[in-house]
Amino acid sequence: MSILTLFVVIPVLMLLGLWLSRNLNQVRGVMVVGSSCLLVLSVWLTIAFLQMRDAGNTDAMLFQYTVDWFKPLNIAYAVGVDGISVVMLLLSSIIVFTGTFASWQLKPLTKEYFLWFTLLSIGVYGFFISIDLFTMFMFYEVALIPMYLLIGVWGSGKKEYSAMKLTLMLMGSSALLIIGIIGIYFFSGATTMNILELQLLHNIPESVQKVLFPFVFIGFGVLGALFPFHTWSPDGHASAPTAVSMLHAGVLMKLGGYGCFRIAIVLLPEAAHQLSWIFIILTTISVVYGAFSACVQTDLKYINAYSSVSHCGLVLFALLMMTQTSCTGAILQMLSHGLMTALFFALIGMIYGRTHTRDIRQLGGLMKIMSFLSVGYVIAGLANLGLPGFSGFVAEMTIFVGSFQNNDVFHRTATIIACTAIVITAVYILRVVGKILFGKVADPHYEQLTDATWDERFAVGCLIFCVAGLGLAPLWASNIISDTLGPIIDHINNVTAIASL
Repeated sequence: MSILTLFVVIPVLMLLGLWLSRNLNQVRGVMVVGSSCLLVLSVWLTIAFLQMRDAGNTDAMLFQYTVDWFKPLNIAYAVGVDGISVVMLLLSSIIVFTGTFASWQLKPLTKEYFLWFTLLSIGVYGFFISIDLFTMFMFYEVALIPMYLLIGVWGSGKKEYSAMKLTLMLMGSSALLIIGIIGIYFFSGATTMNILELQLLHNIPESVQKVLFPFVFIGFGVLGALFPFHTWSPDGHASAPTAVSMLHAGVLMKLGGYGCFRIAIVLLPEAAHQLSWIFIILTTISVVYGAFSACVQTDLKYINAYSSVSHCGLVLFALLMMTQTSCTGAILQMLSHGLMTALFFALIGMIYGRTHTRDIRQLGGLMKIMSFLSVGYVIAGLANLGLPGFSGFVAEMTIFVGSFQNNDVFHRTATIIACTAIVITAVYILRVVGKILFGKVADPHYEQLTDATWDERFAVGCLIFCVAGLGLAPLWASNIISDTLGPIIDHINNVTAIASL
């Protein structure tokens, strides 16, 4: 059994432990032990991966393991990781670990909540380790299904509407995906579903690629908040409980960008080259529209949700630029946004739990009352707007530099337009920080509120450490990603160059 299978086995054991738990302390104990094991495993995997690369192992995927599953259709349980997968697994483990503490006080139905939360994490981990198209799609669906109940049962506001809207739109995107995946399999010869083997075969005609590419890219792009299919995201974020918002925005939306790159762009490179201009326009709109929309919101969760639309749009934008630097920036942005948006949603949930409102018009002077949470919110905001020293700056600068490497007018114009989102982001972040944290206390009853508890301080402190750590020491992540992307981008460029002859 591959070491990677533990990323699925440990959550399954957590499900069993939760099912057998008889009280709240046992439930918490299972979650802490399980999420800690996953975090340690992901850290160990990162170190082992770097050591194997330093030792000269140049395989496209390390820790590969394959077991035939359904031979007639060449479906296999095939796993493996490269630099992109490794950092995504590390991100997922951090969010699951901190999300456990962010949900420490959650009631009622705590046991059932964590059961669905753990099932969602199985889908996320399985997706990032899979290198078989069908297995990847299966884990993708496992990650989506629990969202309906997690929002519909434990959410707030228009939770039933939000849960149904999210489910219908993501199921619709899954229908597009299955069409694209089946098309890739049959038009490549119906001999394998292994992504690495399909990449080497590269025998899908360009005319067919142009048909399949929109199915796959839009299918994954919906989860990545691609305009105009992003509308489920703000409603889903606003209604979801704290830890679900953290995992949803921090990790689940990254499945969209990861799938767009790993399947749509890498397996259909000629169509990606020919049709990228259409989706660059859409992602540019996502980046700017999401930022402008955040400026006019009054609900803290909606502000952060539209901010996520903008930042996730930037991920897809950078991937479509198809330079090594821009794609490195896209993965860094996935990592950075995952951490800082999880921090944002955790803090918003903690503030809401005390004030019972997320309306910025009813909040004010919180810095005097809950200084720890307020300082955490300021740090999250500064990271979001790309202040040097935090992860957002590193990711966004890498994206814009890499995108500008395309020397034609269209790509550079789109890059300049996308850059304006930096200014817009600063507007809504500073506006919210000034409104809710400083000035006069909005309600006299707020003065009786307490600051963060130990579990909340621990979750927030871990996320701040990661956001600042990635911003101050980004080279390890940048190098591991860039080294993986180099051969992939060269392959894409070589294929498109040959096709253009």
